[in-house]
Amino acid sequence: MRWLLRKCTRCGRYTLRRDKCPVCGGPVVVPHPPRFSPEDKYVAYRYRMKMLAAATAGAGGSTEASSGEEEAGGESSGGEEGSAEAGS
Repeated sequence: MRWLLRKCTRCGRYTLRRDKCPVCGGPVVVPHPPRFSPEDKYVAYRYRMKMLAAATAGAGGSTEASSGEEEAGGESSGGEEGSAEAGS
């Protein structure tokens, strides 16, 4: 089923038009929230986008530092596994 109702982002009025608000000419959006499912397949993607948006809004350099730490952590754990296997 398609959602027919739209809401103007400028004046806040509801309309059935899909292109623009008939009163002020502003853009219209669907006012309904997305459907909820307990078996949500995309929750990880939304969480990543939310965290990325928060990081870029707060401090632009923090995302680069965190990715560098992850890379360094991956290298050190790989070296430890290799030395443990060599000792076995």
